Amino acid sequence: MKYYIIAGEASGDLHGSNLIKQLKIQDPSAQIQCWGGDLMKAAGAQLVKHYRDLAFMGFAEVIKNLPTILGNLSYCKKDILGFQPDVLILIDYPGFNLRIAEWAKQQGFKVVYYIAPQVWAWKANRVKKMKQCIDLMLCILPFEKNYFKEQWNWEVNYVGHPLIEVIEEFKASHPSEPKPIIALLPGSRKQEIAKKLPIMLSVASYFPDYEFVVAKAPGQEDQFYEPFLAGQNNVKVVKDSTYALLMQSSAALVTSGTATLETALFSVPEVVCYKGSNISYQIARRLVKIKYISLVNLIMDKEIVKELIQDELNTANLVQALNSILKNNQAQEILKEEYSKLYQLLSAGGHASKNASNLIMQFLQPSII
Repeated sequence: MKYYIIAGEASGDLHGSNLIKQLKIQDPSAQIQCWGGDLMKAAGAQLVKHYRDLAFMGFAEVIKNLPTILGNLSYCKKDILGFQPDVLILIDYPGFNLRIAEWAKQQGFKVVYYIAPQVWAWKANRVKKMKQCIDLMLCILPFEKNYFKEQWNWEVNYVGHPLIEVIEEFKASHPSEPKPIIALLPGSRKQEIAKKLPIMLSVASYFPDYEFVVAKAPGQEDQFYEPFLAGQNNVKVVKDSTYALLMQSSAALVTSGTATLETALFSVPEVVCYKGSNISYQIARRLVKIKYISLVNLIMDKEIVKELIQDELNTANLVQALNSILKNNQAQEILKEEYSKLYQLLSAGGHASKNASNLIMQFLQPSII
């Protein structure tokens, strides 16, 4: 069978790589072509384009880079037509992937979507078209199955959260040794790193007894970080070692996104940070219909971790929030209990990559026969 997989971000590359491994177990002769990253390539796929060439954050940034995005869409369609896959598997990255899904369905390709777009947050009107062009929807958040059924009468599949298997495997082979380290996870895109990392670093001088360690994004060059780190004394950097860093950290400052959930699943107290361009933020305020920006709080449906958004993300507020999770024993115990509940909730779904692969194979069974 021939599989064409598209992931446009670091998290998609991670989950895509584990899905590829499962697909190859069930279909050893699988031919897989992908848009993704180094992990998907290492898992055995032929890499067409790296996600670092695709990632644009925010409304203003997308508009600015529209010619590049349209060029990528055109190139992707031509490559799919040339490869002629038996199935197209789209991983998250909805701005790009939903356009490809609509086109691919018109061309007669079978379309699977793994990690549903967060339409429950904004752009819910996308669902009507999604139902028309997606043959198999695989969700990773426990509330999404009911959302799509109750709100849209669409039967989708909950496969569990793929981070559970990744983190369980990592924990099994790495000892947990918390140290006076504060992890800084400023994101994977240049725009978000440039906005948030300077503010994160501004609190380092207030905590001289701690070592601050910046987790570099796998898709960014080392020299990109150098101007931000100049003159910092108790700051170090690591690359391709985010999980090892979290295993040793006493606390973390984390940009909104998948990293907030990863940090929680490692039981590290965290402060969630978001700051975008003013134009993008003002548009988002009017369009996004959710109470929280972190996956931790969204899944638990209450504020488990502190969120500092836009103007609230400043040095004074960050120092105060960090102090509260480092020095308040009662707050730490409550957070630990809530993290445990979160882990149990997501673990109940089972092995996501294996479940997803099984459902894809069942979906393709008539073609295989």
